Amino acid sequence: VAEYFSGISGVDAWEEVQALFKRICSTKPHHWMLPVWGCEAVGGTSDQAISAAAAVACSHISIVLVDDMLDTDPHGEHHRMGMPAAANIACALQAAGLEAIARCAAEPGARLAALCSMNQMVLTTTLGQSWDIQCPADEATFWLVVRTKSSPFFGAALQIGALLGGGSTEVAERLKELGHLYGEMIQIHDDLNDALEMPANPDWIGGHSSLPILFAQIVDHPDRQRFLELRGQASDPDKLAEAQTILIRCGAISYGVDQ
Repeated sequence: VAEYFSGISGVDAWEEVQALFKRICSTKPHHWMLPVWGCEAVGGTSDQAISAAAAVACSHISIVLVDDMLDTDPHGEHHRMGMPAAANIACALQAAGLEAIARCAAEPGARLAALCSMNQMVLTTTLGQSWDIQCPADEATFWLVVRTKSSPFFGAALQIGALLGGGSTEVAERLKELGHLYGEMIQIHDDLNDALEMPANPDWIGGHSSLPILFAQIVDHPDRQRFLELRGQASDPDKLAEAQTILIRCGAISYGVDQ
């Protein structure tokens, strides 16, 4: 995948982008393998999915770069390279992801369908990111954001792998639906981890409403008022620990596991 990416015109001579891609690639992100699994599920080979995996890798890095800036994540790459440069590289990676598919050896119909899937995923995800920073205040809005921001990436990753592996449009669409469900699971998993993280995750500090935090804020339970008081004091380790205990006691963590 890294070798395929390095051959894409426009990034082949961009040292900073190449270094970022190779550094993240060295951690072997599981998400990058989704197109391979989608391809193999329809009888294709892993070689047929390399371009799709490169496209998903580009989108993954781009989405994280933007998400970290929107969330003011203290660990985001923008702190190292600067926000203007991070925004520029995120745009470049979105284009490189489409180029990764455009230059692959798949038959034209499959290539076009994969390009459409990727393009729609990027557009939908950016809309979800915009809604997310408005901090959903109820559960219906939370799920709308999840299905707009988180699910499309995983759905497209399986779908384009299936398309480039020779799968039918119908089967690829079903794999996309499976990817959407998987994306919801990933979001809930991340929300649970983030809510119990020490020191306070940006979800606490920035006012974002992850599923457990949202549950503790809107469900009627004995500690609700105390939780609302603690919410804005999560930078204090003792206050954060008390708020996290309430998340467990009120059922917020159990609810996330159930979902």
